[in-house]
Amino acid sequence: MIKKLCVIGAGTMGAGIAQVALEKGVEVAMRDVEDRFVEKGLATIRNFLGKKLEKGKLSEQEHRAILGRLKGTTSIEEAAAGADMVIEAVLEDLVLKQQVFADLDRLCPPEVILSSNTSTLSITKIASATKHPARVVGTHFFSPVPVMKLVEVISGEKTDGKVLAATLAFMIALGKTPIQAKDVPGFIVNRFLCLLYNEAADQIFKGYATPKDIDLGLKLGSNHPMGPVEIMDMAGVDVVNNALNALYEMTGEERYRPSPLFEKMIRENRLGRKTGRGFYEYEKS
Repeated sequence: MIKKLCVIGAGTMGAGIAQVALEKGVEVAMRDVEDRFVEKGLATIRNFLGKKLEKGKLSEQEHRAILGRLKGTTSIEEAAAGADMVIEAVLEDLVLKQQVFADLDRLCPPEVILSSNTSTLSITKIASATKHPARVVGTHFFSPVPVMKLVEVISGEKTDGKVLAATLAFMIALGKTPIQAKDVPGFIVNRFLCLLYNEAADQIFKGYATPKDIDLGLKLGSNHPMGPVEIMDMAGVDVVNNALNALYEMTGEERYRPSPLFEKMIRENRLGRKTGRGFYEYEKS
């Protein structure tokens, strides 16, 4: 039974994971490397919960109780203390993740589950940085976490069956629908999505189609709720490029080689909604 969760990383994904757990009655300690990142993550959660309060989806009592279960810190020792499970949601960098897991392995008793929210990287390689790889598992949430129901649960080569079962049960307790994926680059969903994103970018780069027409085509022709270009702007053009690069490096398959358009857009700081301009333009809040 997971009663206390530690979330490493207070960005969009980390804050989203923390919020979902908080709303299900779980105590959460969220850690990032600087106070400003922690505060931004806390503000994101407060903002989401504040909107729910305004709309009457939460009572004042529920709102206070949820926020009372939340703690932010820059200390990994403080965040991990007493946790039943840790979910890492830092940048998609294998060396960085391995360092985080080595630290967590040192700090957390062997029975604590250590999970990564990686979208492409090998759980086995992440677990290799620990002395207890049997307790390492992957939990790939999708953005925005409070809205998206799916979680890919990935076993590494040495993940214990009991750890997998406990993780699946916790995902269900969070109101998510877990699917089990093999520890292959991109797991299940991103192996499809990255191809879709790359093709969309390549068609735009070559002048075959406009972002608007691609999105309308997929929404009206394939019944997608959002077009691939809209999703890239929401997720971040740089994030999509990083995922494609990781898949290309791990598989060596040309289909995952990022379109030249990604590099051009990154140079121009056209990263999507977060910079006010990506494939589309947005009003800055």
